[in-house]
Amino acid sequence: MRLSQLKNQFNEHLKEEYPETEIDSFFYLLTEDFLGMKRIDLALNPDYEIEAEQERKFMSALQQLKEHVPVQYIIGQTEFFGLKFKVDKNVLIPRPETEELIDWIISDLKEDNETIKILDIGTGSGCIAISLASQIEGAEIFALDVSNEALRIAKENADMNGVQINFEKKDILATEDLDGKFNIIVSNPPYVRNLEKEAMHRNVLEYEPDAALYVADSDPLIFYNKISRLAKAALNPGGCLYFEINQYLPEETRTIVEDQGFEVVLKKDLFENFRMIKAVLKK
Repeated sequence: MRLSQLKNQFNEHLKEEYPETEIDSFFYLLTEDFLGMKRIDLALNPDYEIEAEQERKFMSALQQLKEHVPVQYIIGQTEFFGLKFKVDKNVLIPRPETEELIDWIISDLKEDNETIKILDIGTGSGCIAISLASQIEGAEIFALDVSNEALRIAKENADMNGVQINFEKKDILATEDLDGKFNIIVSNPPYVRNLEKEAMHRNVLEYEPDAALYVADSDPLIFYNKISRLAKAALNPGGCLYFEINQYLPEETRTIVEDQGFEVVLKKDLFENFRMIKAVLKK
């Protein structure tokens, strides 16, 4: 089968499920992963003949896309902050908004001679900790997660990207102290309420891990409350706490963190939604 014919099949079979631009994006990601061909290669070689084994891989991917499996899970990886990360059903797929949180942290850092100690709570794929390690020379970075499978993937990602992270299994809600002092604590905890599920896409609802996404409607800020209390004791003087937050609960989240004695700054993402918090302990 020629490459152009295969692309037509993707468009025909997926047009009822996805917009055309998204189908194109899927196809380009798959061809790069399966064939090692960039988008420009596809344009220049539409009559490229695909071998039978390669065709089977594309047909399998097509069927999975029809079932709304995220394309990142199909190819087993994604790009984030200019780095490659392995992903599967045990970890969330890193989002662009989280890149903005990392940018904020990096831009706030001042050069000094002391070692920066950073703690990432709920590390998942390790995307925050690893991205920070790749950008902050000499930083000592620790990362926690409750999931053994998530930690396995995070360790693989750290190795793949050539950075050193100190990983530890820990249930943050059952933790009474953070075993150390840190300059920065960062977390992108679960924050999606069950009542918000109806607005979410099938690929998230059916395939990404519930434990990394959802909180009870009755206590949606449980992680922010607990982490803020722990951070109050674990941050060095002048240290900062950063959160990614639920865009629908910015003021409620601000209040939770302020109640622990922090001065809080809310920040919008590129879509003009309040998505991030920086908190500094009041002196």
